[in-house]
Amino acid sequence: MTNQGKKVVVTGGSGMLGQWVVKDLVEHGYEVLNVDTRQPEEPMCSTLIVNLEDLGQTYSALAGAEAVVHMAAIPRAGMVPPELTFRNNVMSTYNVLEAAAGLGIKKAVIASSESSYGICFAVHPFGPQYVPMDEEHPQLPQDSYGLSKIVNELTADMFFRRSGIQVVSLRLGNVIPPEWYERFPSWIHHPEERERILWSYIDTRDAAAACRLAIEAEGLGSVALNLGANETSMAVPSRELMATRYPEVTDFRAPLEGYEALLNSDEAKRVLGWEPKYTWREQLGK
Repeated sequence: MTNQGKKVVVTGGSGMLGQWVVKDLVEHGYEVLNVDTRQPEEPMCSTLIVNLEDLGQTYSALAGAEAVVHMAAIPRAGMVPPELTFRNNVMSTYNVLEAAAGLGIKKAVIASSESSYGICFAVHPFGPQYVPMDEEHPQLPQDSYGLSKIVNELTADMFFRRSGIQVVSLRLGNVIPPEWYERFPSWIHHPEERERILWSYIDTRDAAAACRLAIEAEGLGSVALNLGANETSMAVPSRELMATRYPEVTDFRAPLEGYEALLNSDEAKRVLGWEPKYTWREQLGK
């Protein structure tokens, strides 16, 4: 295959999304090294145990790679104390990009999040200023996790300015592995469920494909892209969801005549040539 011998390091490749990123890259002919703090349950490539908060270890782990997909992180707020979430997510991303730039690596993808907009983990709840919410929407976090994602996007901008490394920051919606689709019936008729994420979701396989397309793309500079399915995770029409849970929002920037996503991923489709393939209705056979 044309990608034979092209080495890509995937950090966090033992994690829920990372394992699908590894799988997609391996299936497309890349030589992949998984860098994580633990071995994967089902190894698909070599794994190196690395502390990414240590710059020396990070340099060693990335040596010889042509690209890096950085998925390793504390994956949400509330898992560990907030200062640990911030330190881990910010320092690991800084070190990955510092090492990548220093080693002459030209392409990087990092996991950002819809949580950077602030709605998800807000102590004082608030709604979107408009929907569908695109990348221009203000990022207003009240938590260290969302803040860490904004810092990481700014770190990516800095390294692009300094070294020219292309960095694509993927603002991921709620990541859903295939085995989680069986959970959907428990919430699809209840607008109060999942309102903090604007009812978004993204299949791990679609997210993995976007990661690969992002390292294959050229000339993007440092860019942040929303990544979500084309529909909400609900069986309630999108306008009804908004009227029920966010009635104060009056700025609608799409017709919203059905179940359209309220996290806008059009820019990712445009610049990556990406299109989400998996929908919960199809996965549940409905």
